[in-house]
Amino acid sequence: MTKAAWVFPGQGSQTVGMGRDLYDAVPAARAVYDAADAALGTSLTGLIFEGPDDDLKQTINAQPALVTAACATLEAARALAPGGLPEPAFVAGHSLGEYTALAAAGVFDFPTAVRLARERGRLMHEAGQLARGAMAAILGLDEEKIAAICQETGTVMANLNCPGQIVISGAADAIARAIELCTAAGARRAVPLQVSGAFHSPLMKPAVDGMMQYLDATDFKSPAIPVVVNCTGAPAADGAAIRKELIDQLTNPVQWTKTIEYMASRGVATIYEIGPGKVLTGLIGRINKEITTVNIGDLASIQALG
Repeated sequence: MTKAAWVFPGQGSQTVGMGRDLYDAVPAARAVYDAADAALGTSLTGLIFEGPDDDLKQTINAQPALVTAACATLEAARALAPGGLPEPAFVAGHSLGEYTALAAAGVFDFPTAVRLARERGRLMHEAGQLARGAMAAILGLDEEKIAAICQETGTVMANLNCPGQIVISGAADAIARAIELCTAAGARRAVPLQVSGAFHSPLMKPAVDGMMQYLDATDFKSPAIPVVVNCTGAPAADGAAIRKELIDQLTNPVQWTKTIEYMASRGVATIYEIGPGKVLTGLIGRINKEITTVNIGDLASIQALG
């Protein structure tokens, strides 16, 4: 029997106006946006719908905004999908999207997820201010060559997104040098990313202690649905393992290729990307062409289900 999985996007998928059609049409989605504003004590919804874009892109805003939009999309799909949204055998999220996946799996509730996302965004931004970090996407160069260049330049692989796409992270001058070396080694493209720090690298260590305080004060339930986590590409066993994962993923790479390969090896044939954008849908198609992907990001895509 074939299985389904749900996956949730990370930072970079945000756009001004995301989810506005769901907010207007679906009470279950509107309730999520209202709950975010109540949990944070500010009008996050106003920023999501009206911008400005420069403010929404800021890490401290983009992270809670994306968790909100993705959770609202999930609730709208659960309420409206004509054939019903198939229950997943697994859930996963890319980097920040892991918080949405954990909320979907019942590890903690949505207000907790959005508060944790805001603190994660704040702490990561502050860590980025302490050391000038950068990230770059390396396209069309094999993992072994990139690993060797990272070793030479003092950078690290931050996102193993799919075959032929790996994001590297580190000090800004080291990333500039790594881009030169990757290009010389035959990379099809080496693209600097617009981010406020060296995410998923040791330069995020200043964020760890603060995040640990918030996570230690959070009640983690065992997941009702297996959550395939970023650092290992395998399901986390329980709440304690998930708490450790959320700390580890600040400074360690996102193993997205392993995540999708694990799901496929366990019989997942259809993956629903739930939330803004289609980044993960594109990556999944390059990891495993046998998997059917369904993108759920707006009212029309939900109405087309089934």
